[in-house]
Amino acid sequence: MLSEAIESHSFDAFVRLSEPRLHDALCATLGNDLGSDATAEALAYAWEHWSKVEAMENPVGYLYVVGRSRGRRLRRRRVALMPVAEGRIPWVEPDLPRALGGLPEQQRVVVMLLYCFEWTMSEVADLLEVSKSTVQTHARRGLTRLRKRLKVTP
Repeated sequence: MLSEAIESHSFDAFVRLSEPRLHDALCATLGNDLGSDATAEALAYAWEHWSKVEAMENPVGYLYVVGRSRGRRLRRRRVALMPVAEGRIPWVEPDLPRALGGLPEQQRVVVMLLYCFEWTMSEVADLLEVSKSTVQTHARRGLTRLRKRLKVTP
């Protein structure tokens, strides 16, 4: 009984620390609705396999992959991101969600995590299990495509 309480406590602490970042990453990958569902699926998987997940070097990265694969089964062709509210302060280009949704997945994830959720290059690289230079390349290419689609010059 005591070991279950300790295990539950460590899982609760893990969820408090990891869920917001996992949610951000999965919403950037799959869109808001599917990203939220995929986060719940990934955390349910973590609970069911807690002894395995707890021992991992990068459990959030692993759960990101779990959530992404489960969410992809339900995904539509284009990722649906939340529309921008009119009159939003600070001002956001109203066509930005559509343009972001049209980016290739890796570019969209990197751009959103870096510039929307203010993650560091290292945090994104750790989550995606790629090098920081790969993150920089995806960011540069993603921003170039966004500028072209939105007809914005740097």
